[in-house]
Amino acid sequence: MKYAVVGAGAMGLRYGLLLQEVAGKDVDFVEPTQASVDKIKAQGNLVYQSRDHEDKHPVAVNIYSPEEYEGNPDVWIFFMKQMQMEETLKRMAPHFKDHQVAVGAMNGMGHIEKLQSYFKDEKIIGGTAMIATILNDYGDVDFIGKANTGASAYSNRAGIETEETKEVMKDFQAAHLNPTYSNNFMGTLLTKVFFNAVENSIATMFQARMGNLLSYDQFVPTIAKPLVDEAYDAADAAGITLLETREEMLVQVDYVAREVVPLHFPSMYQDFVKGRPTEVDYINGWIADLAEEHGVAAPTQRFITGLVHLAEAMREFNPPVNQLAQK
Repeated sequence: MKYAVVGAGAMGLRYGLLLQEVAGKDVDFVEPTQASVDKIKAQGNLVYQSRDHEDKHPVAVNIYSPEEYEGNPDVWIFFMKQMQMEETLKRMAPHFKDHQVAVGAMNGMGHIEKLQSYFKDEKIIGGTAMIATILNDYGDVDFIGKANTGASAYSNRAGIETEETKEVMKDFQAAHLNPTYSNNFMGTLLTKVFFNAVENSIATMFQARMGNLLSYDQFVPTIAKPLVDEAYDAADAAGITLLETREEMLVQVDYVAREVVPLHFPSMYQDFVKGRPTEVDYINGWIADLAEEHGVAAPTQRFITGLVHLAEAMREFNPPVNQLAQK
């Protein structure tokens, strides 16, 4: 299968380079941000890849803007910020064909509904990735964690594992993305959303590495647990079953921050320190909306959403410290 990754940011490059370099697949990158396209082309159609800040080396890539792309991939993989998705899909629409599969493993919620405007449900694969990656600059990506670590989970929007879905899972396994599959579509997507509603938002506000949060010994019982409980209450009210219990989610919050990527700055922080809008409305805000839509309250989720926006506004007066550059 031939792949085209739409969005050459941190995760787009991670997926695309692993598929290309480890799984040996034919991969194109389609980048909606012109400055990123220009930078990669100026580097000689090269991106620089590191792992844990070491072994920085160039990798040749095929890079295009949406308007200049003329390829016909079997699978599109979408990785960008939620607020970019609608406009990017409009720009990409002339290239979409009935046989193609769309994979969306982005942070937050909202992208699947947008994909449904262009692809049939059986052609949409939703996913989540517990794979830490940092974009140092356009065309300069840092894989965090040892090779063949991290995990990802996927589900077909139609609730069945199609033959094409099986092929994608096989390729993702070969690329060391360590995929699992479930027919529980919403449960699969919300696993990462509920996790990020704790780790990403809190770490961003306090400009902390994920492991730093656990230096406060009451972080899990007094901060993580209320957020997780509200998220699960919202899911229960909406009739959505998660892949793990709320107790298992709390264990995961602790384990990932403590053992897997304790030194990682989440993607929301990476946006925050670079002066970009965060995706909090698509994570904590989305959970609060889901809860209120189904008659339950999520005041902590709503409060955290407001606090992250307040932190964004305060950047004008207290510029954040970009610790990504202090490796």
